[in-house]
Amino acid sequence: MFKVSSPLGDSRAEVAAQADEFFGQLAGKDVTVRGLYDVAGLRADADLMIWWHAPSADLLQDAFGAFRQTTLGRHLTPVWSSMALHRPAEFNKSHIPAFLAGEPARAYVCVYPFVRSYEWYLLPDEERRDMLAEHGRQARGYPDVRANTVASFALGDYEWMLAFEADELHRIVDLMRELRASRARRHVREEVPFYTGRRRDVVDLVAGLP
Repeated sequence: MFKVSSPLGDSRAEVAAQADEFFGQLAGKDVTVRGLYDVAGLRADADLMIWWHAPSADLLQDAFGAFRQTTLGRHLTPVWSSMALHRPAEFNKSHIPAFLAGEPARAYVCVYPFVRSYEWYLLPDEERRDMLAEHGRQARGYPDVRANTVASFALGDYEWMLAFEADELHRIVDLMRELRASRARRHVREEVPFYTGRRRDVVDLVAGLP
């Protein structure tokens, strides 16, 4: 997550072209850019979000560092960053995050971390399985909202990272409200910050920056 720290000025076309070339070259380095997102106006502390993934954390760190050395990157300050790792779902090994299942990115994304209660991991497996099954049933009415849940234990301050993708923003809002009524909600200690934005082409995104 980045915030503009210095105005781009009149050279933004060149800045955008260089950034576009940079992101285009990442595929050859085994880094996939899921999307660039405009979060300006939804948060006061950030302007754009980059979602990228790779086979290793080292590749992502290298990409992050290289981006900060681009002209665009030098005009930005990181305000929030988190890394996570895909691991098989606890009670549903067949569940694969949308971004790893080959599904296309949607127009909007909502990203947030969360931390379970201390009691959660001490509950009997059957009780946890039942609560997660209920949670899944509540989401059945939103097949167009694609979920991505990945583990971030020891990679930062959180246990899990979630990203919900949809082509209509209100669908994410409605789903999140629906899930508030699940019993599993009682076992959430933390789930902020939320970062939500619209997926944009890098040229269009840069054109709208200060």
